[in-house]
Amino acid sequence: MPAHEIEYEILGHDMQLVEVILDPGETVIAEAGSMTYMEAPITFETKMGDGADPEEGLFGKLFSAGKRMLTGESLFTTHFTNSAAQGKARVAFSAPYPGTVMPLDLGQLGGRVICQKDAFLCAARGTKLGIAFNKRLGSGLFGGEGFILQKLEGDGLAFIQAGGTVVEKRLNGETLRIDTGCLVGFTDGIDYDIRMAGGLKSMLFGGEGVFLATLSGTGSLWIQSLPFSRMADRILQYAPQGGGKTKGES
Repeated sequence: MPAHEIEYEILGHDMQLVEVILDPGETVIAEAGSMTYMEAPITFETKMGDGADPEEGLFGKLFSAGKRMLTGESLFTTHFTNSAAQGKARVAFSAPYPGTVMPLDLGQLGGRVICQKDAFLCAARGTKLGIAFNKRLGSGLFGGEGFILQKLEGDGLAFIQAGGTVVEKRLNGETLRIDTGCLVGFTDGIDYDIRMAGGLKSMLFGGEGVFLATLSGTGSLWIQSLPFSRMADRILQYAPQGGGKTKGES
């Protein structure tokens, strides 16, 4: 089904949220637990599946939910609808960690975006949520995201979340190498592979990791400046050790 034509506003700077503006009867789907606030005319319902196919039966919904489980997401999505007879209503969603909310117009991006498995935040109803498998063994083993990535398909708006600042890059037959955890998503036409970072000394003492993501081709990709895993590692590094003292205290 064609996606609902929703409006939106991005609020904030370092810890952003997206406020979706719905006309009567319009629906936005979102990850469970991502809603921040909603106005009175908004009603919500937790459903199995993304609702992209109104005629999808129970088996189809179970299959769709099972695919989401493979990416570590909930079996269910929450559908928020403006149930008023007239007038717009707003509902807002935010990421569970500091960062950026990125709007993606799937209709202008070839109808499909591949992203890391926890990137999806919300989307207009009609957007199909699926999975994509890394075809190369090296990408699956060392890519930081495992063998399975998330796939967003449709012709409407979808919103992804990422840590820190998000940079969009456009490749025209070029190649870009980035830290494996910094890749948020990419469009069709981008070839994704994992390669060794360099010589033995660089890999052991360079501090950049043993492997880097190599992206080449023609299309768009998005990079995050602060992967949640990197932030979590730094917090753990300075967490109280044993007697309650943080690292570096005497």
